[in-house]
Amino acid sequence: MRAAYSLRRRLLFWLLISTAIIGMLALADTYREAVDTSNIVSDRVLAGSALAIAERVVVAEDGSLEVDIPYVALEMLTSAAQDRVFYRVDGPPGRFITGYQLLPVIKEAKGEGAVFADDKFQGEPIRVATLQRSASTGIRSVPFAVTVAETTLARRHLAQAILFRSALRLGFMIAGAAVIVWISVTVALRPLYNLRDAIGERSPDDLHPIEQSVPSEVQPLVDTVNSFMVRLQSALEALRNFTGNASHQLRTPLAIIRTQLALSARAGTLAEAQDSALKGDQAVAHAERILAQLLLMAKIDAATAKEALATSAMDVAAIAQEITGELIPAAAEAGIDLGFEGDGPAMIRAEPLLIGELLRNLAGNAIAYAGKGAEVTVRIAQDGETVRLEVEDNGPGIASEKLEAVRRRFSRGNESGTPGAGLGLPIVDEIANLFNAKLTLLPGAGGRGLKAAVAFARVS
Repeated sequence: MRAAYSLRRRLLFWLLISTAIIGMLALADTYREAVDTSNIVSDRVLAGSALAIAERVVVAEDGSLEVDIPYVALEMLTSAAQDRVFYRVDGPPGRFITGYQLLPVIKEAKGEGAVFADDKFQGEPIRVATLQRSASTGIRSVPFAVTVAETTLARRHLAQAILFRSALRLGFMIAGAAVIVWISVTVALRPLYNLRDAIGERSPDDLHPIEQSVPSEVQPLVDTVNSFMVRLQSALEALRNFTGNASHQLRTPLAIIRTQLALSARAGTLAEAQDSALKGDQAVAHAERILAQLLLMAKIDAATAKEALATSAMDVAAIAQEITGELIPAAAEAGIDLGFEGDGPAMIRAEPLLIGELLRNLAGNAIAYAGKGAEVTVRIAQDGETVRLEVEDNGPGIASEKLEAVRRRFSRGNESGTPGAGLGLPIVDEIANLFNAKLTLLPGAGGRGLKAAVAFARVS
């Protein structure tokens, strides 16, 4: 048996995990944006500082470049993070003029705007900006490059501050989402708890369908449980019917058996003892027939409770002819002339074993009640799309006012004294209903006896 798990915990786990993952992705994206933002802000200051220095570069009388570094341009780079600032100015062709000679220069710098890059200087990470300009002598222009750099401590602090504030906000959001998810899952699962309580409060005998309001996702499960309970109730009712009927119907033959055993024990002669034993044996045979019919009735009830009964195309004429042959010895012993009429295959869709029981009950009833010297005919008749299985006798028959009553269980058509439980025709009727067939009870030929006919749909 698999261990039970909590649906609430699973929902909370996956919802909170997904929220945390989304939060981490958002935090990573925020950090990237923070770095980009701090770079944009600081790069503008670097470019302004380089431009301020470039504006102070002039051409001397000897044609060389001179520069008067405006320290205000460097002071604008200072920050609370105590970043270090570096600069250098180079003339043509790459001749160093002033500043930090080992400071890296961006060689690809062209045009009017500054070019930026990350590098290292004196073992520290720096942000470098190089600006290409030219100084004019009035006759010609002398190109030069201004490079300004600063350490990245302030940038990192700015990015970390943005990240920290964003992480704090996201933390509060995730905590709030966790509370909301917890409450939402609890509210969403409340109908399941109500369903559990409703089922738990039921008595074991209460198998009525569950009518508790549940979410649409759970409704198929409730429908399945309801369907199962309907089938279970049918099975329990069939079991109750069987036990009740068995106790009622077997009480008489069992009492007879006990009486005859007692009489045989007190018999004064062997003939009396044999007579009591014979009557007891007849009572046992009667009890066996009743039990067999009750078991068959229980089987029919179980088949009725199923959603679908396994059927196949079968030749009812062949089965009727075979069973008629099996019953000839019993008919001869009862003084009945049993015969069969019918030609060719007659195909219907049914379950062969149940059709055999149907015919045995029809023919057995006729043999039991038609009386000595009567004729019983088993007949297969085909008419268009219908196949009729008929059992006709010329015995006393059943009174017309009782023809409907004999279809009910434990109802008998006559009081001839022949042992019986009143289950033969009800069994036939219920088996016929299983295969959408119809049982008809009519007087026999000439108004004598009984003709029981079961009409089936023909299968081509």
